[in-house]
Amino acid sequence: MPTDPMLEYLWIIPLLPLLGSAVNGLFGAKWPNKIVNGVAIGSTGLSFLCTLEAVREFFESGQVLFHKEFFTWIAAGNFRAGFDLQMDQLTVVMVLVVTGVGWLIHIYATGYMAHEGGYYRFFSYLNLFMFFMLILVLAANYVLLFVGWEGVGLASYLLIGFYFLKKSASDAGKKAFIVNRIGDFGFMLGMFLLFRAFHTLDFQAIFTSSTLQGWPVELSGHLGTLTFAGLLLFMGACGKSAQLPLYVWLPDAMEGPTPVSALIHAATMVTAGVYVVARSHVLFAHAPTAMLVVAIVGCATAFFAATIGLVQTDIKKVLAYSTVSQLGYMFLACGVGAFSAGIFHLMTHAFFKALLFLAAGSVIHAMGGEQDMNRMGGLSKKTRWTYVTMLTATLAIAGIPPFAGFFSKDSILLSAFESEIGGHTTGYALYGFGLLTALLTSFYMFRLIFLTFQGKPRFDEHKVHVHESPNSMLVPLITLAVLSLIGGWLASPTFWGGTDYFARFLFPVFGTGHHPVIGAASQIATFSTTSTPEEQYTEWVFATIAVCTVLIGIAVAYWLCLKRPEKADGLAKSLKPAYTTLLNKYYLDEFYAAMIVKPLLWISTNVLWKAADVTGIDGAVNGIAAGTTAIGDGVRHTQSGNTRSYAVWVVIGAMVVIAVIFFWPSGGKPVLGMLP
Repeated sequence: MPTDPMLEYLWIIPLLPLLGSAVNGLFGAKWPNKIVNGVAIGSTGLSFLCTLEAVREFFESGQVLFHKEFFTWIAAGNFRAGFDLQMDQLTVVMVLVVTGVGWLIHIYATGYMAHEGGYYRFFSYLNLFMFFMLILVLAANYVLLFVGWEGVGLASYLLIGFYFLKKSASDAGKKAFIVNRIGDFGFMLGMFLLFRAFHTLDFQAIFTSSTLQGWPVELSGHLGTLTFAGLLLFMGACGKSAQLPLYVWLPDAMEGPTPVSALIHAATMVTAGVYVVARSHVLFAHAPTAMLVVAIVGCATAFFAATIGLVQTDIKKVLAYSTVSQLGYMFLACGVGAFSAGIFHLMTHAFFKALLFLAAGSVIHAMGGEQDMNRMGGLSKKTRWTYVTMLTATLAIAGIPPFAGFFSKDSILLSAFESEIGGHTTGYALYGFGLLTALLTSFYMFRLIFLTFQGKPRFDEHKVHVHESPNSMLVPLITLAVLSLIGGWLASPTFWGGTDYFARFLFPVFGTGHHPVIGAASQIATFSTTSTPEEQYTEWVFATIAVCTVLIGIAVAYWLCLKRPEKADGLAKSLKPAYTTLLNKYYLDEFYAAMIVKPLLWISTNVLWKAADVTGIDGAVNGIAAGTTAIGDGVRHTQSGNTRSYAVWVVIGAMVVIAVIFFWPSGGKPVLGMLP
């Protein structure tokens, strides 16, 4: 049994943000902002330090998995759900991203939210979110994971609707909550199905089950169980990670403050679905049909969202659709069995997408709240730090070497091309759409850069006094910019025939894709990514194709936005139907409103409310009450207070009793004849 103190007390890592949330929520209203800052940043900073210590102890112990049962939470018959936490290589990546990036965003938020009302409430919600997200990634079973899963949904609802007096913000919060509930319904069904098959919901008990290990891929009699369980879990992931058809909540979630967009809708919460699929990779490896669905949905979402991002003018909406698209890349990687590549892109995306949102917040701060890129321009000279950091993140997401996004995206595209899921033709199609998505990504992201920072100012410089953000906002930007530059170098040696250190690190968790590894640390030694000359040549060829594709997108954006902007207007007019369709997001929200929302509202109003509730339930209750009232009203008239009336009623009653006694038949005899 390990004696490392931090590993033995893993619960401290999520507990600290929870305490920060409780303290600020209960007492923050009476405190100045500095004390609220100290509690919020201090609790998350300490959580980050505890994480670093736990990771250090984990490495020193030489383990591939640390598992700790703290107490039994639910016990019913043969079902047990404990407050059990675990740490393995996948957990290390996730918990470092959540605490590290989360802490930087908390620091940024102290400057961004300094003049907003409900300051203490905002940081209480932000701390609460980090608590639930840490529970999600540290959980050792699906039940505890689901607590974190639902908790981040609650925190997301609170933070998206933070400006609750603004109708669009409150509507966006409700939309996020409802759409996520649809996915969560599937997630719960998936858990029920897993319990029915394995009689447990503990990760290791399921993944190392002799029953599971004995099921041949695609030949098992339980194929339906694993396939449907995987698809149901993926349904939950589609809701949380904004994939087709449940992506519609995330663009509207931009109504929340920008730090919320950076933390929840770029770096952490929306990656929860990717984490669940990666955590359940053993199940998916035995269900190739489910993996194919994951790959196709991910690829389709990446391309679909990228096309919408081409024409958006709100700087945060562009980044929102970019997030949906990049999440699609992660699911594409998981679907083709490249789980390490998917998690690698999750990590690099956390760096550059959090930076993009925070830099966008810096732009909005500099512009006095303006978010329309058509009303910006020429900001590079007045907000140099914001410009440099945002350009760094844009180069990373576009996939320009040596920035982080190049290595992770290149790994995904190559894995898709070489995939045998669904056959080689499917792999080629997935690669083609992934490459086309990279082209679109480079175009709309550099369109954002050119419209925002280059060219002539398109705003009244006498009314808008552009200014750089304070240091509390710039320091996180610079830190994330450095990570966006160097974050991908863990995999860069593969280009020179070396080792992909990130894949090597995750090998004890994922093994070789479709052949998961559950075992000892010695298995790391069996991992090798030393490329043959042919493989290295292939790597360089595909990387060159990807970079050339990206450069084409940048060149087109430069030509349309800076050199010949009138061509962009002409193109929009000549392709008006397509342009209008993209601008209105393929009318998918309107389709959902017409085909789902309005019918449900009509059914709930006319059938469930007016017919079932008012006419049926209320009618029955009110009818009984009315009948009782009528009977009572009739009977009360017998109480007239007249003695002669009472005498008459006594005589009538006596006659009725006598008639019954003497003349009521019973078995062919009068009642009187039956008396003793």
